[in-house]
Amino acid sequence: MTQTTDDRSDRFTDGSILWPLLALAGPLTVSQLLQVAYNLTDTFWVGRLGADAVSALAFAWPLILLLISVGGGMTNAGTILVSQHVGAGNDDRIGSVAGQTLAFVGVLSIAIAAVGALAVPYALDIIGTTPGTAIHAQAVAYARIVILGNPFTVGFFVFMALLRGWGDTKTPMYLMGFSVVLNILLDPVLVLGFVENPLFEWLGAGSVQETLYSITGFAGHGVTGAAVATVFSRAVAAAIGLWLLFGGRVGLQLSIDDLRLHVETVGKIVRLGVPGAIDQSTQSVAAIVMTALIATVGTDAVAAYGIGNRFVSLVWLPTVAMGMSVETVVGQNLGAGHRDRARRTVYVAIAILAAAFLLVGAVTFVYARPIVGLFITGPDAATIVDHGATFLRVVTPTWLAMASYHMMNGAFYGSGSTRLAMGVGVTTLWGARAAFAALFVLVLSLGAIGAWSAIALSNVTAAIVAAIVFFRGDWLADVISDAGGRKEPDQP
Repeated sequence: MTQTTDDRSDRFTDGSILWPLLALAGPLTVSQLLQVAYNLTDTFWVGRLGADAVSALAFAWPLILLLISVGGGMTNAGTILVSQHVGAGNDDRIGSVAGQTLAFVGVLSIAIAAVGALAVPYALDIIGTTPGTAIHAQAVAYARIVILGNPFTVGFFVFMALLRGWGDTKTPMYLMGFSVVLNILLDPVLVLGFVENPLFEWLGAGSVQETLYSITGFAGHGVTGAAVATVFSRAVAAAIGLWLLFGGRVGLQLSIDDLRLHVETVGKIVRLGVPGAIDQSTQSVAAIVMTALIATVGTDAVAAYGIGNRFVSLVWLPTVAMGMSVETVVGQNLGAGHRDRARRTVYVAIAILAAAFLLVGAVTFVYARPIVGLFITGPDAATIVDHGATFLRVVTPTWLAMASYHMMNGAFYGSGSTRLAMGVGVTTLWGARAAFAALFVLVLSLGAIGAWSAIALSNVTAAIVAAIVFFRGDWLADVISDAGGRKEPDQP
């Protein structure tokens, strides 16, 4: 059962566009930033262990993201189904589609975790690690633990997707914040233990550190400790999310009966979720290909790529959050026949991000070296910082192009043109990135700068192609996906 959906508003289809966008994007942006905090925290504390440990994480994360993206991409179906039933006032169906989404994606994530954990050593060998080395061993240990925790990660993603479809983005934000704080508290202890841990020095608690070490003798578990901290934090968040859903404490309430799978609903989940899963998986595959290509340059370049990507995600993920807001506002306006307003929504979103990037981009370009230096110490740090600073300075000028791409892509998804959105992303962004990188690194032998240039060029290429599709206007004709019944737009 659920609370009634009768209390609805037209605030997205009438009046100001700016404030509804910001109201939606605010909690989503915070949630995305908190998600990045997991990776940044791991990278920061593992960076205290040296270049090999940072390189291990850089090799492991593309594989982890690939496996998470398959289940995580399917959660889009939950958002679509729940939101459509909410809009239609089908209170008796909301719990059922939400529960079946949770059950199906949960089973899928367990299967992916089992297969992925067994395949980790071989996959990392393909990516570019060398079996028998410290980097390979640490990458395998880290990836295997995080992948086995995949059901918890995806479970929390389902919770966020269902609540987003219901119209609640604040509860997931609060729960994400709690999980991140827990990870921040656990990471330094599980990675470094109670010996030579700078956290105690920063807190002026050296005597406490000595006492704890004398009692426990715990010296940390290195990259394995970082993986355990991340999985445990996500597991706690997933458990609380389930408690909220089944207890009816967030409006949307599930029962055990809602978890029973039905062929028709599962078919809808697969049909709606596959484009998002393919899009996200292709992104992860491109990251794996990029990591493998950069590995031919050297492990220092791989470490720099990992650090640079973690920082860039601070800019990229809030952009994705705004794209999700555009998706909602465009979808509602096209449903109401307000095509011009749907277009203007994209323009307003791009203007907001352009203003932000003028400042953030300039600061990043100027202070690229200190930014990268925050995440690496040790004898090999100088070379990694050089590579990382160059990476940021090459990619930063294309951030506005990427923002424009994501806003237009959000419009495509909001209109129901999910295959179109997937096609643009797979071919002109991730596919082009891998192709450019192979040309620049392997054929032209440009080294790390070739890889960084490929990323920048793919960002611009994707924005240009998305703009062509956007201004052509074919996406405006497809307003509502078939999952909840089809509705033709009003004539302009």
